[in-house]
Amino acid sequence: MSGSRRFLLVLLVLLVLVGTRATVHAHESQPGMLDIEQLAGDRFEVLWRAPIYFGQPHPAHPELPASWTTVAPSTVRELADSQLFRSIVSVGRAGLDGAVIRFPRLESTTTDVFVRLERLDGTSMTTVVRPTKPWAQLRGERSWRASAADYLGLGFHHILQGVDHLLFVLGLLLIVEGRMTLVKTVTAFTVAHSITLGLATLGYARAPLAPLNATIALSILFLGPEIVRRWRGETSVTIRYPWVAAFSFGLLHGFGFASGLSTTGMPRAELPLALLFFNVGVEAGQLVFVFLALALAKAFRVLELRWPRWAELLPGYTVGSLGAYWTIQRTVILLGVLR
Repeated sequence: MSGSRRFLLVLLVLLVLVGTRATVHAHESQPGMLDIEQLAGDRFEVLWRAPIYFGQPHPAHPELPASWTTVAPSTVRELADSQLFRSIVSVGRAGLDGAVIRFPRLESTTTDVFVRLERLDGTSMTTVVRPTKPWAQLRGERSWRASAADYLGLGFHHILQGVDHLLFVLGLLLIVEGRMTLVKTVTAFTVAHSITLGLATLGYARAPLAPLNATIALSILFLGPEIVRRWRGETSVTIRYPWVAAFSFGLLHGFGFASGLSTTGMPRAELPLALLFFNVGVEAGQLVFVFLALALAKAFRVLELRWPRWAELLPGYTVGSLGAYWTIQRTVILLGVLR
């Protein structure tokens, strides 16, 4: 791989790290869930599932409209990966339509929130609240196209916030040589994480978050020595058949993607729609990253720019160093969870 391409990929890594404000942390974007279900008349059950955020309770919380009144004592349950808040409210004569629910402090996080409204007449509404727009307006039932657009955007946002996933793709790009090999490698990674994303979302398989995060970090660390071997002109099974590593580790990364699609409380009929368009969003974000890297690399080659030796070496050391850091960090977190 040419020096210009390596230097380009360094710039991409830095842009991703700065853009996600995650220079030392990989993303932890398991979404929150606000479920509003009509019990009778103007009474609704409100469930707020707040994910554990970097080992601490999530800083955001739903701020209900001032006209709503609590009619039963609120309760809190501590779950393995979240806190579950339950309350019964009366929405009054004004009803729900047009009511705005805000999420103070969500803008300081990288997590999204699913909002679901279920009425007794069978109509429902789902929407996604993002840190860039930390509020939701309740309204009538939405079309499947609107819901699909939300899930697509959620998947796209999730992969671009996923510094660890993109760093793994970067490591593969540094090893791969040749267009056909690149196509095989990216396809293998896509197929693999689509399989486990589907299995996890549909409830057929599950991976505990703490050991999963540690293993994903280890997959990035694994690529560091392989990149060095590639530079030295040496070979290995991974260098000869990078799609094998892409598929094997892609199965793990699929469970990581699944953490960004909370299906708690989601109607079974909506699962296929959510899974399909969330996965499409993930693939779109991944392909944007790969195509941008290749297109800009070609532009640098056309310009015949030359970069210093340290710039050529930095991408490999970036992959290996961050992989090592996250492996240690997440192993410490894992050991703390096991105590």
